[in-house]
Amino acid sequence: MRYALVLSEVAQGLRRNLSMVISVVLVTFVSLTFVGTAAVLQLQINQMKTFWYDRAQVSIYMCTEFDNSETCDGTDASQEQLDAVEAQLKSDTLKPFIEEYFFEDHDQAYANFVEQFKDNPVADYAKPEQLNQTFWIKLKDPSQADVIQETFAGVAGVQSVTDQRSLLDRIFTVLNAASYTALSIAGLMLVAAVLLISTTIRLSAFSRRREIGIMRLVGASNRFIQTPFILEGIISALLGAVLASVATVGIVEFFIQGFLAVNVPFTSYITTAQALVVPPILIGLGIILSGFAAKVAITRYLKV
Repeated sequence: MRYALVLSEVAQGLRRNLSMVISVVLVTFVSLTFVGTAAVLQLQINQMKTFWYDRAQVSIYMCTEFDNSETCDGTDASQEQLDAVEAQLKSDTLKPFIEEYFFEDHDQAYANFVEQFKDNPVADYAKPEQLNQTFWIKLKDPSQADVIQETFAGVAGVQSVTDQRSLLDRIFTVLNAASYTALSIAGLMLVAAVLLISTTIRLSAFSRRREIGIMRLVGASNRFIQTPFILEGIISALLGAVLASVATVGIVEFFIQGFLAVNVPFTSYITTAQALVVPPILIGLGIILSGFAAKVAITRYLKV
Protein backbone atom coordinates (compact mmCIF):
# COMPACT_ATOMS: atom_id res chain seq x y z
CA MET A 1 0.00 0.00 0.00
CA ARG A 2 1.34 3.46 -0.97
CA TYR A 3 1.20 5.32 2.34
CA ALA A 4 2.02 8.73 0.84
CA LEU A 5 -0.96 8.44 -1.50
CA VAL A 6 -3.24 7.33 1.35
CA LEU A 7 -2.17 10.25 3.55
CA SER A 8 -2.66 12.62 0.62
CA GLU A 9 -6.23 11.33 0.20
CA VAL A 10 -6.87 11.77 3.93
CA ALA A 11 -5.66 15.38 3.87
CA GLN A 12 -7.74 16.09 0.80
CA GLY A 13 -10.85 14.58 2.40
CA LEU A 14 -10.41 16.57 5.60
CA ARG A 15 -9.95 19.78 3.62
CA ARG A 16 -12.99 19.19 1.43
CA ASN A 17 -15.29 18.45 4.35
CA LEU A 18 -13.84 20.89 6.86
CA SER A 19 -17.21 22.02 8.26
CA MET A 20 -18.34 18.43 8.84
CA VAL A 21 -14.97 17.57 10.37
CA ILE A 22 -15.32 20.47 12.80
CA SER A 23 -18.81 19.20 13.67
CA VAL A 24 -17.43 15.72 14.38
CA VAL A 25 -14.66 17.20 16.55
CA LEU A 26 -17.12 19.27 18.58
CA VAL A 27 -19.69 16.49 19.06
CA THR A 28 -16.96 14.04 20.02
CA PHE A 29 -15.45 16.61 22.37
CA VAL A 30 -18.77 17.26 24.15
CA SER A 31 -19.77 13.59 24.39
CA LEU A 32 -16.39 12.39 25.64
CA THR A 33 -16.22 15.29 28.09
CA PHE A 34 -19.43 13.94 29.62
CA VAL A 35 -17.81 10.49 29.77
CA GLY A 36 -14.71 11.97 31.38
CA THR A 37 -16.77 13.96 33.88
CA ALA A 38 -18.71 10.84 34.85
CA ALA A 39 -15.45 8.92 35.29
CA VAL A 40 -13.94 11.72 37.41
CA LEU A 41 -17.10 11.90 39.51
CA GLN A 42 -16.95 8.15 40.11
CA LEU A 43 -13.29 8.41 41.12
CA GLN A 44 -14.20 11.24 43.50
CA ILE A 45 -17.06 9.23 45.01
CA ASN A 46 -14.73 6.28 45.65
CA GLN A 47 -12.18 8.65 47.18
CA MET A 48 -14.79 10.13 49.51
CA LYS A 49 -16.11 6.69 50.44
CA THR A 50 -12.65 5.59 51.49
CA PHE A 51 -12.13 8.82 53.45
CA TRP A 52 -15.48 8.93 55.25
CA TYR A 53 -16.16 5.25 55.79
CA ASP A 54 -12.84 4.92 57.59
CA ARG A 55 -13.95 7.76 59.88
CA ALA A 56 -17.57 6.72 60.28
CA GLN A 57 -18.65 6.24 63.89
CA VAL A 58 -21.50 4.51 65.64
CA SER A 59 -23.41 6.71 68.05
CA ILE A 60 -25.42 5.51 71.04
CA TYR A 61 -27.95 8.21 71.90
CA MET A 62 -29.15 8.08 75.49
CA CYS A 63 -32.64 9.03 76.59
CA THR A 64 -33.61 12.57 77.57
CA GLU A 65 -36.56 13.72 79.64
CA PHE A 66 -38.34 14.56 76.41
CA ASP A 67 -38.26 10.98 75.05
CA ASN A 68 -41.16 8.58 75.43
CA SER A 69 -40.02 5.65 73.30
CA GLU A 70 -40.09 2.00 74.36
CA THR A 71 -36.74 2.22 76.14
CA CYS A 72 -37.29 5.74 77.49
CA ASP A 73 -39.89 6.62 80.12
CA GLY A 74 -39.76 10.40 79.87
CA THR A 75 -36.77 10.72 82.18
CA ASP A 76 -33.13 11.43 81.50
CA ALA A 77 -30.85 8.38 81.30
CA SER A 78 -29.69 7.63 84.84
CA GLN A 79 -26.10 7.31 85.91
CA GLU A 80 -26.64 3.57 86.40
CA GLN A 81 -27.80 3.23 82.79
CA LEU A 82 -24.81 5.23 81.55
CA ASP A 83 -22.46 3.06 83.59
CA ALA A 84 -24.12 -0.10 82.24
CA VAL A 85 -23.59 1.00 78.63
CA GLU A 86 -19.97 1.93 79.30
CA ALA A 87 -19.33 -1.37 81.07
CA GLN A 88 -20.70 -3.20 78.04
CA LEU A 89 -18.42 -1.21 75.74
CA LYS A 90 -15.43 -2.21 77.89
CA SER A 91 -16.47 -5.85 78.04
CA ASP A 92 -14.42 -8.62 76.47
CA THR A 93 -17.27 -9.23 74.04
CA LEU A 94 -17.12 -5.80 72.36
CA LYS A 95 -13.51 -4.84 73.00
CA PRO A 96 -12.22 -6.71 69.90
CA PHE A 97 -14.50 -4.59 67.69
CA ILE A 98 -13.88 -1.15 69.22
CA GLU A 99 -10.85 0.98 68.47
CA GLU A 100 -11.89 3.81 70.79
CA TYR A 101 -14.94 5.60 72.18
CA PHE A 102 -15.75 8.76 74.08
CA PHE A 103 -18.73 10.07 76.00
CA GLU A 104 -20.44 13.40 75.32
CA ASP A 105 -22.65 14.76 78.10
CA HIS A 106 -25.40 17.37 77.86
CA ASP A 107 -23.06 20.35 78.28
CA GLN A 108 -20.58 19.11 75.69
CA ALA A 109 -23.39 18.34 73.26
CA TYR A 110 -24.81 21.83 73.78
CA ALA A 111 -21.42 23.48 73.24
CA ASN A 112 -20.95 21.57 69.99
CA PHE A 113 -24.49 22.40 68.90
CA VAL A 114 -24.01 26.13 69.52
CA GLU A 115 -20.71 26.07 67.64
CA GLN A 116 -22.27 24.24 64.70
CA PHE A 117 -25.33 26.51 64.50
CA LYS A 118 -23.78 29.76 65.74
CA ASP A 119 -25.31 31.77 62.88
CA ASN A 120 -28.68 30.04 63.08
CA PRO A 121 -31.50 31.32 65.36
CA VAL A 122 -32.24 27.72 66.40
CA ALA A 123 -29.18 27.88 68.68
CA ASP A 124 -30.96 30.46 70.84
CA TYR A 125 -33.81 28.08 71.64
CA ALA A 126 -31.85 24.92 72.43
CA LYS A 127 -31.16 23.85 75.99
CA PRO A 128 -28.51 21.41 77.20
CA GLU A 129 -31.08 18.98 78.65
CA GLN A 130 -32.79 18.71 75.26
CA LEU A 131 -29.68 17.27 73.63
CA ASN A 132 -28.82 13.59 73.99
CA GLN A 133 -25.90 12.35 75.96
CA THR A 134 -24.02 10.22 73.47
CA PHE A 135 -21.39 7.50 73.30
CA TRP A 136 -19.35 7.95 70.10
CA ILE A 137 -17.69 4.71 68.99
CA LYS A 138 -15.00 4.22 66.38
CA LEU A 139 -14.83 0.63 65.22
CA LYS A 140 -11.75 -1.20 63.99
CA ASP A 141 -13.87 -2.35 61.06
CA PRO A 142 -16.70 0.12 60.31
CA SER A 143 -18.62 -2.57 58.43
CA GLN A 144 -19.22 -4.39 61.75
CA ALA A 145 -21.55 -1.72 63.12
CA ASP A 146 -24.34 -4.31 63.33
CA VAL A 147 -22.60 -5.79 66.38
CA ILE A 148 -23.07 -2.54 68.31
CA GLN A 149 -26.62 -2.05 67.08
CA GLU A 150 -27.68 -5.55 68.07
CA THR A 151 -26.00 -5.28 71.48
CA PHE A 152 -27.74 -2.07 72.54
CA ALA A 153 -31.07 -2.42 70.75
CA GLY A 154 -33.83 -2.31 73.35
CA VAL A 155 -31.49 -1.56 76.26
CA ALA A 156 -33.07 0.64 78.94
CA GLY A 157 -31.89 4.24 78.75
CA VAL A 158 -30.77 3.94 75.12
CA GLN A 159 -32.89 5.99 72.74
CA SER A 160 -31.27 4.79 69.51
CA VAL A 161 -28.10 3.46 67.94
CA THR A 162 -27.05 5.09 64.67
CA ASP A 163 -24.43 4.00 62.18
CA GLN A 164 -23.07 7.02 60.31
CA ARG A 165 -22.37 4.77 57.33
CA SER A 166 -26.10 4.52 56.66
CA LEU A 167 -26.28 8.33 56.43
CA LEU A 168 -23.28 8.39 54.11
CA ASP A 169 -24.88 5.72 51.92
CA ARG A 170 -27.76 8.10 51.16
CA ILE A 171 -25.39 10.86 50.12
CA PHE A 172 -23.35 8.55 47.91
CA THR A 173 -26.54 7.18 46.34
CA VAL A 174 -27.39 10.70 45.17
CA LEU A 175 -23.85 11.25 43.89
CA ASN A 176 -23.91 7.91 42.05
CA ALA A 177 -27.22 8.90 40.46
CA ALA A 178 -25.58 12.11 39.20
CA SER A 179 -22.68 10.07 37.81
CA TYR A 180 -25.02 7.66 36.02
CA THR A 181 -27.04 10.59 34.63
CA ALA A 182 -23.88 12.14 33.16
CA LEU A 183 -22.95 8.75 31.72
CA SER A 184 -26.41 8.37 30.14
CA ILE A 185 -26.17 11.80 28.52
CA ALA A 186 -22.69 10.88 27.32
CA GLY A 187 -24.09 7.69 25.77
CA LEU A 188 -26.66 9.66 23.78
CA MET A 189 -24.00 12.12 22.67
CA LEU A 190 -21.73 9.25 21.59
CA VAL A 191 -24.55 7.83 19.47
CA ALA A 192 -24.90 11.26 17.84
CA ALA A 193 -21.14 11.36 17.25
CA VAL A 194 -21.16 7.91 15.62
CA LEU A 195 -24.04 8.88 13.33
CA LEU A 196 -22.33 12.15 12.42
CA ILE A 197 -19.07 10.37 11.63
CA SER A 198 -20.95 7.89 9.41
CA THR A 199 -22.69 10.73 7.59
CA THR A 200 -19.43 12.63 7.13
CA ILE A 201 -17.69 9.60 5.66
CA ARG A 202 -20.53 8.88 3.26
CA LEU A 203 -20.59 12.52 2.09
CA SER A 204 -16.83 12.45 1.67
CA ALA A 205 -17.09 9.25 -0.36
CA PHE A 206 -19.89 10.73 -2.49
CA SER A 207 -17.85 13.84 -3.25
CA ARG A 208 -15.02 11.60 -4.44
CA ARG A 209 -17.15 9.03 -6.27
CA ARG A 210 -15.30 9.71 -9.53
CA GLU A 211 -11.90 8.97 -7.98
CA ILE A 212 -13.33 5.83 -6.33
CA GLY A 213 -14.66 4.66 -9.69
CA ILE A 214 -11.27 5.18 -11.31
CA MET A 215 -9.51 3.28 -8.51
CA ARG A 216 -11.91 0.38 -8.97
CA LEU A 217 -11.23 0.33 -12.71
CA VAL A 218 -7.46 0.12 -12.20
CA GLY A 219 -7.92 -2.73 -9.73
CA ALA A 220 -7.48 -1.01 -6.37
CA SER A 221 -8.53 -3.20 -3.46
CA ASN A 222 -11.40 -2.30 -1.13
CA ARG A 223 -8.88 -1.98 1.69
CA PHE A 224 -6.91 0.64 -0.24
CA ILE A 225 -10.09 2.57 -1.05
CA GLN A 226 -11.53 2.38 2.49
CA THR A 227 -8.39 3.27 4.47
CA PRO A 228 -8.36 7.06 3.78
CA PHE A 229 -12.01 7.40 4.79
CA ILE A 230 -11.51 5.42 7.99
CA LEU A 231 -8.48 7.53 8.87
CA GLU A 232 -10.49 10.70 8.29
CA GLY A 233 -13.06 9.58 10.85
CA ILE A 234 -10.40 8.50 13.34
CA ILE A 235 -8.43 11.75 13.04
CA SER A 236 -11.56 13.87 13.51
CA ALA A 237 -12.67 11.91 16.57
CA LEU A 238 -9.12 11.82 17.93
CA LEU A 239 -8.98 15.62 17.96
CA GLY A 240 -12.27 15.70 19.90
CA ALA A 241 -10.98 13.04 22.31
CA VAL A 242 -7.79 15.01 22.99
CA LEU A 243 -9.81 18.15 23.69
CA ALA A 244 -12.11 16.16 25.99
CA SER A 245 -9.07 14.76 27.82
CA VAL A 246 -7.67 18.24 28.34
CA ALA A 247 -11.07 19.46 29.58
CA THR A 248 -11.40 16.53 32.00
CA VAL A 249 -7.95 17.04 33.51
CA GLY A 250 -8.67 20.77 33.63
CA ILE A 251 -11.84 20.15 35.66
CA VAL A 252 -9.79 18.26 38.24
CA GLU A 253 -6.92 20.74 38.27
CA PHE A 254 -8.85 24.01 38.40
CA PHE A 255 -12.25 23.11 39.86
CA ILE A 256 -11.64 20.18 42.21
CA GLN A 257 -8.08 20.97 43.33
CA GLY A 258 -8.07 24.70 42.66
CA PHE A 259 -11.50 25.54 44.11
CA LEU A 260 -13.15 22.74 46.10
CA ALA A 261 -10.00 21.56 47.88
CA VAL A 262 -9.26 25.15 48.94
CA ASN A 263 -12.76 26.34 49.88
CA VAL A 264 -14.36 23.08 51.04
CA PRO A 265 -11.48 21.21 52.71
CA PHE A 266 -13.57 18.90 54.90
CA THR A 267 -13.07 15.83 52.71
CA SER A 268 -10.51 14.15 50.47
CA TYR A 269 -10.33 14.99 46.76
CA ILE A 270 -8.77 13.19 43.82
CA THR A 271 -5.54 14.61 42.49
CA THR A 272 -4.61 15.54 38.94
CA ALA A 273 -2.28 12.53 38.85
CA GLN A 274 -5.20 10.23 39.68
CA ALA A 275 -7.28 11.83 36.91
CA LEU A 276 -4.63 11.01 34.30
CA VAL A 277 -6.08 7.50 34.06
CA VAL A 278 -9.11 8.99 32.26
CA PRO A 279 -7.53 10.50 29.06
CA PRO A 280 -6.27 7.14 27.66
CA ILE A 281 -9.79 5.76 28.11
CA LEU A 282 -11.34 8.71 26.27
CA ILE A 283 -8.82 8.58 23.44
CA GLY A 284 -9.20 4.81 23.08
CA LEU A 285 -12.99 5.12 23.10
CA GLY A 286 -12.89 7.86 20.48
CA ILE A 287 -10.62 5.86 18.16
CA ILE A 288 -12.64 2.64 18.48
CA LEU A 289 -16.05 4.23 17.94
CA SER A 290 -14.93 6.44 15.07
CA GLY A 291 -13.05 3.62 13.36
CA PHE A 292 -16.08 1.34 13.66
CA ALA A 293 -18.50 4.02 12.39
CA ALA A 294 -16.26 4.94 9.45
CA LYS A 295 -15.66 1.29 8.52
CA VAL A 296 -19.38 0.49 8.50
CA ALA A 297 -20.25 3.66 6.57
CA ILE A 298 -17.68 3.26 3.79
CA THR A 299 -18.31 -0.50 3.48
CA ARG A 300 -22.02 0.09 2.97
CA TYR A 301 -21.29 2.88 0.47
CA LEU A 302 -18.96 0.72 -1.62
CA LYS A 303 -21.61 -1.99 -1.80
CA VAL A 304 -24.13 0.42 -3.36
